[in-house]
Amino acid sequence: MGHIVLRLDRVMADRKMSLNELSEKVGVANVNLSKMKNGRISAIRFSTLAAICDVLQCQPGDILEYSTEDKDE
Repeated sequence: MGHIVLRLDRVMADRKMSLNELSEKVGVANVNLSKMKNGRISAIRFSTLAAICDVLQCQPGDILEYSTEDKDE
C-alpha cells in the first residue's frame, strides 16, 4: 500500500524559512512542526495545513505527496 510523504522541509528550504520562523508565523508549536518536517506524524488538521500554506505561499500538494512505494522498502 502507498503512503503520504511530507515535503515540508523542501518547501521551507526553497523559501529560506527556519522552523522557528514558521512556528511563530503559523502559531503552531515548534516541536509539532519539527515532527511534521521529519515525517513523524500520522495526521494534520486542515486549519494547520492552510496556515502553513498561507505563510509559505504554496499549495497543499507542494507539502504532501502520495507514493505508491511501500514505506518499509
